[in-house]
Amino acid sequence: MGTLPELFQAWFAARGWAPRPHQLALLGAVQSGASALLVAPTGGGKTLAGFLPSLVDLHERPRAGLHTLYISPLKALAVDIARNLTAPVEAMGLPIRIETRTGDTPANRRARQRVDPPSFLLTTPESLALLLTLPDAGEMFAGLHAVVVDEIHALAGSKRGDQLALGLARLATLAPGARRIGLSATVAHPTPLRAYLSPTGRPQDVALVQGAPGAAPSLDILLPEGRLPWGGHMGLASMPEVYRRIRGAGVTIVFVNTRAQSELCFQALWRLNDDNLPIGLHHGSLTVEQRRKVEAAMAEGRLRAVVATASLDLGIDWGAVDQVVQVGAPKGVSRLLQRIGRANHRMDEASQAVLVPANRFEVIECVAARQAIAAEELDGDPPREGGLDVLCQHILAVAVAGPFHPDDLYAEVLRASPYAALTRRDFEDALRFVEDGGYALQSYDRFRRLFRDAEGLIHIRGPAAARQLRMNLGTIVETPLVKVRLRGGPVLGEVEEWFVSTLTAGDCFIFAGQMLRFEGLDALACIVSRGGEGDPRVPAYAGSRMPLTTHLAARVRGILHDPTSWAALPDSVREWLRLQQHVSVMPPRDGLLVETFPRGDRWFLVAYCFEGRLAHQTLGMLVTKRMERLGMAPLGYLATDYVLACWSAFEPQDIERLFEEDILGEELEAWMAESSMLRRTFRNIATIAGLIEKNHPGQEKSGRAMTMNADLIYDVLRRHEPDHILLRATRREAAAGLTDVGRIALLLARARAGGIRHRALDRASPLSVPALIEEGREWVAGGAQDALLAEAADLVAEATDGADLFNEILANVTEAIPPRGDRDRARHPRDPKRRNARFIRNAPRTLGAPR
Repeated sequence: MGTLPELFQAWFAARGWAPRPHQLALLGAVQSGASALLVAPTGGGKTLAGFLPSLVDLHERPRAGLHTLYISPLKALAVDIARNLTAPVEAMGLPIRIETRTGDTPANRRARQRVDPPSFLLTTPESLALLLTLPDAGEMFAGLHAVVVDEIHALAGSKRGDQLALGLARLATLAPGARRIGLSATVAHPTPLRAYLSPTGRPQDVALVQGAPGAAPSLDILLPEGRLPWGGHMGLASMPEVYRRIRGAGVTIVFVNTRAQSELCFQALWRLNDDNLPIGLHHGSLTVEQRRKVEAAMAEGRLRAVVATASLDLGIDWGAVDQVVQVGAPKGVSRLLQRIGRANHRMDEASQAVLVPANRFEVIECVAARQAIAAEELDGDPPREGGLDVLCQHILAVAVAGPFHPDDLYAEVLRASPYAALTRRDFEDALRFVEDGGYALQSYDRFRRLFRDAEGLIHIRGPAAARQLRMNLGTIVETPLVKVRLRGGPVLGEVEEWFVSTLTAGDCFIFAGQMLRFEGLDALACIVSRGGEGDPRVPAYAGSRMPLTTHLAARVRGILHDPTSWAALPDSVREWLRLQQHVSVMPPRDGLLVETFPRGDRWFLVAYCFEGRLAHQTLGMLVTKRMERLGMAPLGYLATDYVLACWSAFEPQDIERLFEEDILGEELEAWMAESSMLRRTFRNIATIAGLIEKNHPGQEKSGRAMTMNADLIYDVLRRHEPDHILLRATRREAAAGLTDVGRIALLLARARAGGIRHRALDRASPLSVPALIEEGREWVAGGAQDALLAEAADLVAEATDGADLFNEILANVTEAIPPRGDRDRARHPRDPKRRNARFIRNAPRTLGAPR
């Protein structure tokens, strides 16, 4: 345990506090010369613990220059930490200057920080990468004593985390004496995370400091009054109950899983808002100014609620938040705990949280999540191998800072744990690509960015290459976006290009919490006006769905398989499962249940996989390819988080062959060769690696232009250099990441070990109905929809020896069918015109947007 100086003890005592054991343990570990990972509950003073060794060190040994570098995944979090840290520094009169360095920092302050660095510099991975490209980076960081990485679990395992790991390896070369501290509340795999934080890449070189568990959260499950929907994933049926919760509390954060869902829930709450409560909206597609206004209003206590996506997962320290409402199933235990921790933000008091499942399967998932939290089980995947595209960008960034020798850089990169297994061949190929583009591209001068001198040192070719790197630095590649601008007014945010391409003049959509009418496109933006009539649409965003974690999926299977656990489920869900038992069987815990049945002129196959939507989408492509080979004439498929459903012209036979493990061989290779996904993946990798420029001096390339350039280069490389480093990176990422092949392999292995239970039915089973209506009118056309409703009603009548539930199931299925994909409507029995008029009138004032 570390010992606090008298000044610090007095500061704690003046506030009626005592230092927590994990704060003193972390102080002791760092004072003994070790790096350390602190895992402690939200509200346990992790941030203060992370800075405490630096505060004590500067109190006992004051000195000029940069002492501590704090790295946060969010710019807003860095600013918030700076504000909160200033209070104890000023109260104790410590000679410490605290500043932030993000993309929002003015140029004059950035220039001053290079000449006269503050004691504490709070920044992001992207800004650190930019700082490391400066020619004087060695001087700026030479005296660095400590690096604090906040919310480390949110970075490790991502491409931003790869970039940070390489940056930390560079810092270890520039400042070998600097200790590292990692902070997190939710760590499922501490050993790989210690390796990620380690200056050597070895976990044993980082001490693990484990804080005592905080008070268990109070976690309720909120269901809509009346009927519980069978399908749909927006949760709009429960908005009256959510509104009552908001009205009965001081401050509420309503978390949702997608940006489209946030817009719909916000609109639904405003339609219910008879009390005219101040409610805000926060998601990543709104302008920075609008998000900052909402954050400021929350911090100042001017909002009663905010509807938010993952943009506030790592939230600002709003101690006044009374409760968190999670609309839609959480998809992961660690993610849910992170969100719950936004309430109270005090580890000794129970956080108040509410889960709002959108359908019957989600009820089971919410119960599974609550059980996992009670058992103190976390989930999440360990960090994966580092991306080769990020390595390419880093090599160029190091060259911009100054000459280097390949042997030295290779040894340095190996000390970053995501790259600990990097082969010399991969490193040399990445270096060769950065140097001149590789064999197929070396004749083009634009790809020649480095050169070697007579001593083997690598140099940047000229200032143009350095300028291009700095303008395109970073690992976040956005889907092509279009600004949404009010006619004669401000920009409200951005939507994806594909969504705008589907609009015609007069179409209405909901965005930024407002009803907007599309007027047209100009050279720079989508022009809209407020108001409009008709059914509004909601922009959906690629990649916005959260995958169901492996751990939570296993718990869902366990609940379904064990009827003794059904007591925790509401009556309507228990009845649903009993109907399934009567007609078919329940999905096994370890094997795989596959049902087949006819409907109309098609045959349906429904597999209860429970591996998440992303894995099921890829599996659907592979299974339908094999069905085609076997002559079953597949017509299509759909994937939810829980099941895969395929339909075909002929009855599916030989079910075991459709789920053999070798499906990941020939079918996967054939699909990947034909799929456009490889092209999309290559475009993103080429952008990060620096092959495709997004930004150019004086202009920004459109998404369409970038895609055309990427496609042309992709075709050239496939033809002339199929083993190019970027093509290898593309195939690796497509196979291991985007397609979730690892989870599919686990599923197929589980099916082989536990056995495939095939049930041939004469109609849809109760468990299959939510899956069949999930995509609604995307594929159910004309009388087919009525047929599905009739089948569901007939099924209930047959299973219960009567038709007393016909009206309920009919209403539930009808309500669950969305207008088109994600374009759910916010419906409420009250007068929609009156509600909508007041919504349009008041929402801009709540958001702080100009009229």
